[in-house]
Amino acid sequence: MRSLLFVPADSDRKMAKAADSGADALILDMEDSVALSQKDEARKGARCYLHRADRAKARLVIRINALDTSLWEEDLLAVIPARPDMLMLPKSISGACVAKLSARMEEIEKEFDIEPGSIGICCVATETAASLFNLGSYAGSSSRLRALSWGAEDLAAALGARDNKDENGIYTEPYRMARTLTLLGAVAASVDPIDTIYGDYRDEAGLEKQAREAARDGFTGKMAIHPAQVPIINRVFTPSEDELSHARAVIAAFAEAGDVGVVGLNGVMLDRPHLRQAERLVERAASFAELD
Repeated sequence: MRSLLFVPADSDRKMAKAADSGADALILDMEDSVALSQKDEARKGARCYLHRADRAKARLVIRINALDTSLWEEDLLAVIPARPDMLMLPKSISGACVAKLSARMEEIEKEFDIEPGSIGICCVATETAASLFNLGSYAGSSSRLRALSWGAEDLAAALGARDNKDENGIYTEPYRMARTLTLLGAVAASVDPIDTIYGDYRDEAGLEKQAREAARDGFTGKMAIHPAQVPIINRVFTPSEDELSHARAVIAAFAEAGDVGVVGLNGVMLDRPHLRQAERLVERAASFAELD
């Protein structure tokens, strides 16, 4: 998934608009963007949208409420029977949170004759101070886990920070550390690392810069808060023809050389990690082509 677009689940108008955004995934939000008085309306809206949506357009992800609230089990009972592609767990503290959520999901899946494990989980894994100590715990937590992402706003609130960016608009050290640990934790768990939102949806140049930095470092996609951000994110995270041509040349060089650890290509020595990197790039491009 390159682009994951947030949309409030209590707004039929915004969900309808989001459907044509071109996002690889829509995150129907029942958490932060929904007032407490509107939680039931959001559950109803998400459930109805799951039933009527064109599943070929985008994967459908439901952001439930956090496990430390009294709301999350009601969320599951409302949406799992409608079979979302994934649930997004906010304010996750560790892999134990994923395991707890997965166990309850399986109970509900069995109750409604849904194949156990067919609904995935992605986590926003950096929204509390404690969570930063546990990014290595997601590996092996559940076969449902598909992706880890990070967030700076809730973390800033948890830390009591005056701001999370410096005078140049760059994230300060606690948030850069959260970003790095999320990337490492996701790769260690063999799931997709997804970059956080870019808050100013009118600043297209700033969004593209941040997205390119994320793609450079190894993130495979980015969350969005406005449909206008989706085309930029999709373009940045789609491998270019030059990148694909080089990756295919690397794969071909190793195939021609046989069972070797190192090959030369255009005067550069490449070892097997370069091969794995090239193979992942080609696989990712193929999956994006299916989404498009």
